[in-house]
Amino acid sequence: MIMIEDLMHYPILIDQAMRGVVRDILRRVQSSGLPGEHHFYISYATTHPGVKMSDTLRAKYPKDITIVLQHQFWDFKVEEQQFQVTLSFNGMPEKLVVPFAALTAFADPSIKFGLQFQQTEMSEVEVIGTDLAPADKLPLLAATAGEDESSAEIISLDAFRKKPG
Repeated sequence: MIMIEDLMHYPILIDQAMRGVVRDILRRVQSSGLPGEHHFYISYATTHPGVKMSDTLRAKYPKDITIVLQHQFWDFKVEEQQFQVTLSFNGMPEKLVVPFAALTAFADPSIKFGLQFQQTEMSEVEVIGTDLAPADKLPLLAATAGEDESSAEIISLDAFRKKPG
């Protein structure tokens, strides 16, 4: 089988869309607060450019960290490329600035929803206004709808394809 170069950059578009979902969810929380029992686990690479955190916190989490947005968080602000929040670590307030490109995972365990992002060493390119990796440098991305991956729903696009004739 002959491999054709992906000139549409589908992995980049999927990555951008999934990060956009997280941004949209966080914007809802910024404007209306966390509804019901929803809460989030957000994991990100602490070494990613643009991540801002104290030296003390960076020393404790030199590669990655998972934060929880649930009951106590302050100064929450969502922007196009990043969000910022103040959380308490051992009773000390810590302001965090997290670019969406630094995310490695997002989960809302209250409804068993999660997104997984892969971080790779890569040169960055600008695609549709966002700095993302070239398609050949991005690994496959996974979105899970529950604890058991077999429970994820797969939608066939065949029903939407134009039939010949």
